[in-house]
Amino acid sequence: MADEDKPEAKPKRSLFERLLGRKDADIPPPAAPESAAPDFAAPELAAPEDVPTATPEPLALEPVAAPAPQAAEAKPEPIAKPSWWARLRQGLSRSSQSIGGGIADIFTKRKLDSETLQELEDVLIRADLGTGAALRIAEAVAKGRYDKNVSPDEVKTILASEVEAVLAPVARPLEIDASKRPFVILVIGVNGSGKTTTIGKLAAKFSRDGFKVVLAAGDTFRAAAIEQLRIWGARFHCEVIARESGGDAAGLGYDALEAARAQNADLLIMDTAGRLQNRTELMAELEKIIRVMKKLDPEAPHAVLLVLDATVGQNALSQVEIFSRTAGVTGLVMTKLDGTARGGILVAIADKFKLPIHFIGVGEGADDLESFTARDFARAIAGLEE
Repeated sequence: MADEDKPEAKPKRSLFERLLGRKDADIPPPAAPESAAPDFAAPELAAPEDVPTATPEPLALEPVAAPAPQAAEAKPEPIAKPSWWARLRQGLSRSSQSIGGGIADIFTKRKLDSETLQELEDVLIRADLGTGAALRIAEAVAKGRYDKNVSPDEVKTILASEVEAVLAPVARPLEIDASKRPFVILVIGVNGSGKTTTIGKLAAKFSRDGFKVVLAAGDTFRAAAIEQLRIWGARFHCEVIARESGGDAAGLGYDALEAARAQNADLLIMDTAGRLQNRTELMAELEKIIRVMKKLDPEAPHAVLLVLDATVGQNALSQVEIFSRTAGVTGLVMTKLDGTARGGILVAIADKFKLPIHFIGVGEGADDLESFTARDFARAIAGLEE
């Protein structure tokens, strides 16, 4: 049987639609799909007309000053070293304070009488000025002032005057005889007096004065002393003649004098081992050094400098006595005056032995050794201004 046209199948109603009794006619046909929106060409925009614009005038800016160049960082000024007078006064400050304090205690609101004079003598003796100098100073203070008020400053002025009178005759520079080449300086003293350092300072001084200096490391007992002298020699361009530690000091002195002659040196400064003045065998060795030198030059050594440590006080008197007898001391160097209240010992030594005082030292620097001046020392130890 031919296929008959079958009626178009109706869409099946849902259970919900059947329950509500809706008819097929009530069911709207499925919505046709929306057609794509037609393409519309974007309208062409007319090019903007050229509108003349005013050229902006440049703003007038105030000129800005260029930053000032920064000054280079200033280097700190080197600190000026105090004058010799200032260093001497500072170095003797402990001595001057000891003496000045005692004088102030005695003469403040008191009349001069025998008791005050005795107290003044005691103060001066404790400062190691010596009995003779203390007595003369007390007598000078008493002259015309007995039973009168005396100010401490007046006593200090008299003290300075009397000390200067004792020291002036012995304040003599070390003179180098140019006809004796090399001029031989032998430096002696006890242990720790500052001999090697003093030699270094002398080398500095004489080198600056134009002398050709040779140094001899005669302290053969101490390796440190030999090395110390080599350092001083290198610093001031001085030849140093040395041997191994423990060598013969007299033989070294002979070799050093020969070397100084060969180099046509102006000065030969010889160090020696420290020795106590009561050690007979050590003092005999010192005599041997001098004896051997004289084989080359009968006049050598031309100067024998005894270095004294101011801090030893009265013991310095016995050192001067014994070293003078053994080695023929020709002059003195007083060191370490900046470390003691006993600087007055120099007055006692001058008063007793009348030996020339060539140099005094108040520090460790190369220029802390200066020729001795009686007036400066006297005023400094009395605590007076220059």
